[in-house]
Amino acid sequence: MAAKFHHIPLSGGDRKALTKELAKSRAMTKIFAERSAEKRRDGEALIREADDLACQSFNERMWSDGGPIDPSPTIEQAVNGGYPWLQIECSRCKTPRDVDLAALRRPSTTFVHDLAGPLVCQKCKGAGKRPTATLLQLAPRQRHQPPSR
Repeated sequence: MAAKFHHIPLSGGDRKALTKELAKSRAMTKIFAERSAEKRRDGEALIREADDLACQSFNERMWSDGGPIDPSPTIEQAVNGGYPWLQIECSRCKTPRDVDLAALRRPSTTFVHDLAGPLVCQKCKGAGKRPTATLLQLAPRQRHQPPSR
């Protein structure tokens, strides 16, 4: 976008007044930009805290009620809230597994409770079975390390 052109007045007093107003306007622009960035940082911190609380609430409801709880946080909310791992276990062989939510090939707006069906046990899948996963909880770090090769 092209810069705005201000016609310079002919009289000296008007030129000085225009120059003064333009300087004030530029100063206010800087102040508004700084306040906007500050409010954005504050807002992002509040959103991160809200996402963290939503994940904690989901974990408490999973512990007390069991089973996939609707509503649950989205994948994006879980990762933003500091819970990038989903702990699951196979409903057939009870093998525990941790799933990295950030690495899932699902839209970030997918709810965590909707992942119970698509996540299947790799051991049982190899045996020709497709049992669904049982969701345990969201976790800030990986609990079960994968077997080293």
